[in-house]
Amino acid sequence: MKQLVTTAIILSRTDYGEADRIITVLTPDHGKLRLMARGVRRVKSKLAGGIELFSVSTITFIRGKGDIGTLVSTRLLNHYGHIVDNLERTMLGYELIKQLNKITEDEPEPVYFELLQQVFGALDDPTIPLPLIRFWFIAQLLRIGGRQPNLRTDDQGSKLDASARYKFNLERMAFTPSSEHGQFGADTIKFLRLTFGSNIPKTLQQVQGSDRLTKETAPLVFSMFQP
Repeated sequence: MKQLVTTAIILSRTDYGEADRIITVLTPDHGKLRLMARGVRRVKSKLAGGIELFSVSTITFIRGKGDIGTLVSTRLLNHYGHIVDNLERTMLGYELIKQLNKITEDEPEPVYFELLQQVFGALDDPTIPLPLIRFWFIAQLLRIGGRQPNLRTDDQGSKLDASARYKFNLERMAFTPSSEHGQFGADTIKFLRLTFGSNIPKTLQQVQGSDRLTKETAPLVFSMFQP
């Protein structure tokens, strides 16, 4: 049978039998794959090194007749080892991988693979706060899924005013003017624009007051996300 080669990130691993493991991987060109890694739990297995969590690997596989193919070989490309040095970063990593696995279909767009690589890079950097990483990740899921909020005009179609205060209308996914009870102003809206743009967490971290802005805008972004 034809052997295929691709780049992969492990989404989940399930022990099977005495020494095998069924893995789910995300790839940029074959979507999500379920593969049988035979003998991988044995001490001298040549497959084990390339299916570590928080890693990017080159894998060779054979498609199966059913839902599960066979993993033939692996080669580790990049392991984000600092993630597992910190329990909180490890747990957040598990959470975000599980979340992405849950919301993506079998043939997700390649951008999801890139997103996981970026979030691994952020988690691997101990200087980037975890609340910022979680906030950024959810914003990217919204953006990729076509559920990005309107950050240019209010819910009546008027251009957002830097001197005004706003509330957010979840039904319309847009801001609405509110001089008395508006939670959001120019600084928070600008931070949201940066977040929903192509900026990575390291860039957002360099924004003055990023910790405060994350705290003020994260609840809004989380309320938009309904997996």
